Amino acid sequence: MGRLNVDYGPAAQGRAADILARLDRLPGTRHVWMLITLLSLGGMFELYDLFMTAYVVPGLMKAGLLKDVSVSIFAGPALFVAATFTGLFIGTCAFGYVADKYGRRTVFTYSMLWYSAATFVMAFQDTGLGVSLWRLIAGIGIGVELVTIDTYVSELVPKSIRGRAFAFNQGVMFSVVPIVAFIAYMLVPISPFGVDGWRWVVLIGSTGALAVWFIRRSVPESPRWLINQGRLDEADAVTTAIEAKVRSDLKGAALATPGSHSVEKAEALGRFAEIFAPRYRGRTFMLMIFQFFQTFGFYGFAAWVPTLIAQQTGINVGQSLLYSFIIAIANPFGPLLAMTFADKFERKWQLVAAACCIGIFGIMFSFQNTMPLLILFGVLITLSNNILSYSFHNYQAELFPARIRARAVGFTYSLSRLSAIFASFIIGFFLQTAGTKGVFGLIAGAMVIVVVTISIWGPPTLDRELEEISK
Repeated sequence: MGRLNVDYGPAAQGRAADILARLDRLPGTRHVWMLITLLSLGGMFELYDLFMTAYVVPGLMKAGLLKDVSVSIFAGPALFVAATFTGLFIGTCAFGYVADKYGRRTVFTYSMLWYSAATFVMAFQDTGLGVSLWRLIAGIGIGVELVTIDTYVSELVPKSIRGRAFAFNQGVMFSVVPIVAFIAYMLVPISPFGVDGWRWVVLIGSTGALAVWFIRRSVPESPRWLINQGRLDEADAVTTAIEAKVRSDLKGAALATPGSHSVEKAEALGRFAEIFAPRYRGRTFMLMIFQFFQTFGFYGFAAWVPTLIAQQTGINVGQSLLYSFIIAIANPFGPLLAMTFADKFERKWQLVAAACCIGIFGIMFSFQNTMPLLILFGVLITLSNNILSYSFHNYQAELFPARIRARAVGFTYSLSRLSAIFASFIIGFFLQTAGTKGVFGLIAGAMVIVVVTISIWGPPTLDRELEEISK
């Protein structure tokens, strides 16, 4: 299917600019935050599904499902983790564009149904290969959802609260991590009603499908996407409806007068090659390098924390899951802490600071052998990881125009999914040969590359219109 070009004349361009200006002048009232919350609740199920990877592996091992299973160089737990990230890679790289083509709202809905259904089927598999296959299929839907939520939030909220919106979004989403950790701690070691505990953990993760239609009914399509489709009347209607509810929040008070606003090239669906055009290729290569290496810090700790604690202290699986749960409680607090400075400092420097903290706290974690200090530095790593996560999810969605936003975010983000496949194998190797000090030495090296890349090539985005940044 060829590209659909929307031939806007001066009057239509002026109307599009007015709609965008009306969106960006809105204050952050209750209704605006409700929209962000609803999108975040959808993402919360997605992160449950993603983070349960680390917590169900001990149960899969206990059940013997990963004992003798292997594909190529990946065997046992590494195969299950690799299947997760292979699915995420396919979802973000091959299918990230679908939100540009079919709309943020539609893809948000159906990708959520996809991974919920695949996760449900995975819970009933009786072989390691079956579990890994359905984990891969679920990962495709999760990957598409990750890309869609980033583009959706960035396009729907006013520029003045974009940083706080992403921090809040990530805070809500990450609040599910201690929940999945606690559920795994309670269920994985036992078999309620004769059914393995890990299956219950997985089944709970599939319940996101029950919430999807309620969320879909309450969240509108992105006006920016509608504008690019040439559907100005619909974009105007959505914006008018949001304005009415914001005025209601303000008890009828007048809204600020819209100013002038940039507009993008009117094209319904951009080309993949455009992300490597002179205007955007520097940003694309910067994000590709960043995404490939940030994974070692984020998932290098989050996906391996029970194993790292067990290795460091020699305690059993049940105890390591308990201490992992205590560390996991910190997950939502990193982004919520970031709300205090999210719209005050450039996103790139927030990324750099978080990466520095991950490297430093990781090295310090590797030298501890008492549980209180392991938990302390585990919490500090977790807070830093989640500030890094909030920052880059916001940042990457700001750097490209609406016609290629999901495609560009999906492609560059897919490098992190690809590196995570090999990171699980590499970290496993380092853990066996060099212990936790070797693992965190590897993570610190990856964070140095992240810091250099973002510092040198990252453009500023703070309090700028999305359309201005893309120009």
